[in-house]
Amino acid sequence: MEWDRLLCEVRIRDLYERPVVIDRPPEYRSQFERDYDRAVFSTPVRRLQDKAQVFPLEPHDAVRTRLTHSLEVSTVARDVARQAGRWLANERYLTRPEQAHQIETIAATCGLIHDLGNPPFGHAGEQAIAGWCAELFEQEPERVEGWTEQMKNDFLRFEGNAQTIRLVSKLQVLADDYGLNFTCGTLSAACKYTAASHAVVKKGTGPHHASKPGYFASEAELVQRVRERTGTGEARNPITYLVEACDDMVYSTVDLEDGVKKGVVDWQTVVKELMGAAREHVEPCLVWADNYISRAAPPLRGLAYGEAMAQAFRTAVIARVVPSVIEEFQKNYRAIMEGAYPGELVRGCAAAPLVAACKQFAACSVYCAHQTLQLELMGRRVIHDLMDLFWEAASTCDGSSGTKAFAGKAYALLSANYRSVFEKALEQKDTTAGYHRLQLVTDYVCGMTDTFACTLHRRLTNG
Repeated sequence: MEWDRLLCEVRIRDLYERPVVIDRPPEYRSQFERDYDRAVFSTPVRRLQDKAQVFPLEPHDAVRTRLTHSLEVSTVARDVARQAGRWLANERYLTRPEQAHQIETIAATCGLIHDLGNPPFGHAGEQAIAGWCAELFEQEPERVEGWTEQMKNDFLRFEGNAQTIRLVSKLQVLADDYGLNFTCGTLSAACKYTAASHAVVKKGTGPHHASKPGYFASEAELVQRVRERTGTGEARNPITYLVEACDDMVYSTVDLEDGVKKGVVDWQTVVKELMGAAREHVEPCLVWADNYISRAAPPLRGLAYGEAMAQAFRTAVIARVVPSVIEEFQKNYRAIMEGAYPGELVRGCAAAPLVAACKQFAACSVYCAHQTLQLELMGRRVIHDLMDLFWEAASTCDGSSGTKAFAGKAYALLSANYRSVFEKALEQKDTTAGYHRLQLVTDYVCGMTDTFACTLHRRLTNG
């Protein structure tokens, strides 16, 4: 791979249509800065403020939502990519001075949008959608006759990362059919996983970036065109490694912080478990955090001390992991650019045990908290009921029917943007009509916030 091709400024629309020259005021932003600004002002980003990071329907304002999490990842990704860009420039891997800034801008955009495709209730929502689709295929196998293996697995292995690519390239309709119409450089880096849904490998048996679906069949042609323009082939974009590492180091620490803030876990238990798992790496962070908050006057005690320590510990961990990730990127740069680096920067770096300890504790003590599990189970019921209702509409309607019948009434409730994309897809008049019908339902459900899903469910079911 070469940076001159990776930093491709061609927009998605121009891959399909002849570029149109529009008379506009002087533009002082780069194409990649325009991508970032489009993301910031987009509706899907705003919806993240009411989507769960860990705790669905959280009333505590200080606990993170997907929006605050995404802003944090974007900030760290910009900083890490800035350091990486400086190194690339110093080593003369870049051919133009502005390329270092372009890399950090793309990283910031990808950090901001990396969770856009997540349905309500986070990963539990993904599982709910996949489970509902599995039941449909089992009960009505004729529905998938003529479908390719990827089409089937797009739903059986439903993945928010693939939905993100669909959302930014097609569903967020502005003036045409190309979503936010990102540059190829930005969209390439946003592709966190590289495999189609039917070609994923079991974790640990192949490259990490092929362990989850990266795109749906509906976007396969676009992904292929972007790969050709940027020169990645089936390999992962180098910037993607940096953004993924930032996501890992952020969520592994802030989820602990939020768990302490909510009282799901107490700080003493966090310290005990983390020290037992990776003392050599955890202890310096705890010492730094304790020294930092010891300046408070009067001295902090009890819950206030625990919350302050959790915040300071997060700062210390990220400060310790960032240089380690940069070092891992530099050490494996050649392999990354050749598409031969199969792992993750965080897992391969010297600070890996620190991040792993945080993730393990969160998995055992935060994500499985009773209040979280109860809300996730409720979310599963909400999503299944909504899928039932809107599938009845999408499975029969095509936009030409009125609202006299029940299915027509439900169809009219679907987002106009999504209906428009769906109706254009139906114009292909091929065996994929059923695929597009089901995708209309998943598009609509994924676009919901947690609160909207619950409110709509209550209104439609009299719950």
